[in-house]
Amino acid sequence: MTSQSDRIMEVAVEIDEGITAPAFLGLPQKPFGLVLFAHGSGSSRHSPRNQFVADILNDGKVATLLLDLLTPQEESIDRRTAALRFDIGLLARRLVAATRWLRTQPLLESLSLGYFGASTGAAAALVAAAAMPGEIAAVVSRGGRPDLAGEHLRGVKAPTLLIVGGADDVVVGLNRQALTLMSAPRELVIVPGATHLFEEPGALAEVARFSRAWFRRYLTKR
Repeated sequence: MTSQSDRIMEVAVEIDEGITAPAFLGLPQKPFGLVLFAHGSGSSRHSPRNQFVADILNDGKVATLLLDLLTPQEESIDRRTAALRFDIGLLARRLVAATRWLRTQPLLESLSLGYFGASTGAAAALVAAAAMPGEIAAVVSRGGRPDLAGEHLRGVKAPTLLIVGGADDVVVGLNRQALTLMSAPRELVIVPGATHLFEEPGALAEVARFSRAWFRRYLTKR
C-alpha cells in the first residue's frame, strides 16, 4: 500500500457515538487536501483496489483515509446477508461522523476534504456530501451506485466525477441518470472495455489518474 515518500499509519476514527473504527491514514509531506474513502459491497480498508488509488493520490500530495464504516460484528452480518452495505443512510451518517472527527485532528483540520466512493459507498459519499455542502470540496465515484443516493443527489454541491467501466452496461445507465439529477459541476468518464471491478490491464490506473486530476483541480487549502 505504501510508497517510499508516504507516511502510512493506522488510526482509530470515531464513526458513531461510542464507536470507533480502524483506518489507514496516508499522509505525504505537505499535502494540499485529504480524501476519505467510502468502501462498498462488502469491501473494507484492506481493498487492494482502493489502496492502489490511495497510493497514487499520496504520490500526488493528497492525503488519504481508508476506513471501515462497519464494525467487525456488522461486517460478519453483512457477509451473510449483504444488507448493511445497502444501508446508505447508516454509511453516510458514519462518513459524516468520520469527517467531523478529522476536523478535531491538529495535523488534518486545515486540509480541504474530498470523498472517494466505490460501489454502494459512492451513494453514501454523495449523501454525506449533500449533508455538508460547505465542507466537502470534491467527490469521485468508482463503479458507483449514485442512484442509491436518491433525492440527495439534488443537494450535492461538491464537483463530482463519476467513473464507470465501459463494459458495465447497467451501471453506466444508472450513472447517466444520476448525472441528470445533479446541479453541481459533474462529469462522467467511461473507461473503455472495463468491467465493474476495473480488473482489466491498465483500467484501475486510469481510475487513479482521473481521480488524482479531479482532486488536484478542486481540493485547495482551507
